[in-house]
Amino acid sequence: MFVDSKTINAEPYRIKAVEPMRVTTREHRQEALESAGYNTFLLRSEDVFIDLLTDSGTSAMSDTQWAALMRGDEAYAGSRSFYALEKAVQDVYGFPYVVPTHQGRGAEHLISQILITPGQYTPGNMYFTTTRAHQELAGATFVDVINDKAHDPTAAGAFKGDVDLGKLQKLIDDVGPDKIAYVNVAVTVNLAGGQPVSMANLRAVYELCHPLGILVWSDATRCVENAYFIQQREPGYADRTVAEILREMMSYFDGCTMSGKKDNLVNIGGFLAMRDEGVLQKARSLVVLFEGMPSYGGMAGRDMEAMSVGIREMVDDAYIAHRVRQVEYLGTLLDEEGVPIVKPIGGHGVFLDARAFLPHLEQDVFPAQALAAELYLDSGVRSMERGIVSAGRDPATGDHRRPKLELVRLTVPRRVYTDRHMEVVADSVIRLYRRRSEIRGLAMVYEPETLRFFTARFAPLGA
Repeated sequence: MFVDSKTINAEPYRIKAVEPMRVTTREHRQEALESAGYNTFLLRSEDVFIDLLTDSGTSAMSDTQWAALMRGDEAYAGSRSFYALEKAVQDVYGFPYVVPTHQGRGAEHLISQILITPGQYTPGNMYFTTTRAHQELAGATFVDVINDKAHDPTAAGAFKGDVDLGKLQKLIDDVGPDKIAYVNVAVTVNLAGGQPVSMANLRAVYELCHPLGILVWSDATRCVENAYFIQQREPGYADRTVAEILREMMSYFDGCTMSGKKDNLVNIGGFLAMRDEGVLQKARSLVVLFEGMPSYGGMAGRDMEAMSVGIREMVDDAYIAHRVRQVEYLGTLLDEEGVPIVKPIGGHGVFLDARAFLPHLEQDVFPAQALAAELYLDSGVRSMERGIVSAGRDPATGDHRRPKLELVRLTVPRRVYTDRHMEVVADSVIRLYRRRSEIRGLAMVYEPETLRFFTARFAPLGA
């Protein structure tokens, strides 16, 4: 008898090994939080109960992936494992060329150095922290061309990650095609709450840019989740497999950056993929300087083997359906209790709307950071801020960038937790919401020059 996966969301796997989780006291968590400067990134993992900081590198590998580790070819050049990875990228993504990198930001660095001339613009459907940092370091100016709904956590819309074609066209008209280094389209859009992009929009962006000679690149880190949302929401795709949808999505891009630590179901690694052999040759030259040989690029052979297996496993329809539905389950538990979250619920995490959760706190006292700290203190659940701290400072004025979205991200690792864990998380968030007026803001007491959300330190106001 076959079980209808649309009605029963049981995990499509059996658990063969377990990792003990440590339950701590509130007193212990208070001490750990103070030591970490109220920054959840600076907590020790051993002091965390349920870790929803990120889905990057935190997935559980399959038995086939663990077996693949033993097949790793650690040759310095021409590794057999590289060719296994190359074939997987060609088969699943459809790009003929690939350069491995130590992780996704290595690929961001390479493509920024290759395609950007200082003074150019890099339009995209909302910024991502490391992507924008690499673009700016290469001399580009990021321009947000996402549709306005993406900045409204309560707005309805099946594809809130779509590029606003009018905004993109206006930028091209204002500065000229030659001043556009490339268009970067994230699928899905992390900082909008994991919102997907429609196939129709991807096609339209490519058809706008291609005749003008403008390259269209993808941040494909969570492209499988995007493909699943297209299958579920976009007319004409209900009977297509996620694998088929993904291949069509990638056909509208000239290349992609990829953090293998997300969709690819591995703990380290990434790659830059492309269609143009000229871009390939430039990437191979730069990767030798910054990462490693073109046939390993900062990855061990065993990790390339595991990634090549993960790439094929990630497009299994039963797996990705369960993965997205588990996130939806957590979001639904919160939504039913009136907790303000970004809607529709995204594919990799539930995003708490800290502005609506803590309306008594001004943005300059870091409400999302304060909420993430309070969640850890309450239950040992680690989350992360995605708001004014992550946005950083405007390099021209030195003032805080103040994004419309002030969010706390509850990011669900792949194949790691069960729905019972999601219920524990929901119970803690709901408790905090019921006493939300008691939560105080924070002051930043240490601020690094770049990507401050990783290492900044805070202290409670009025302490």
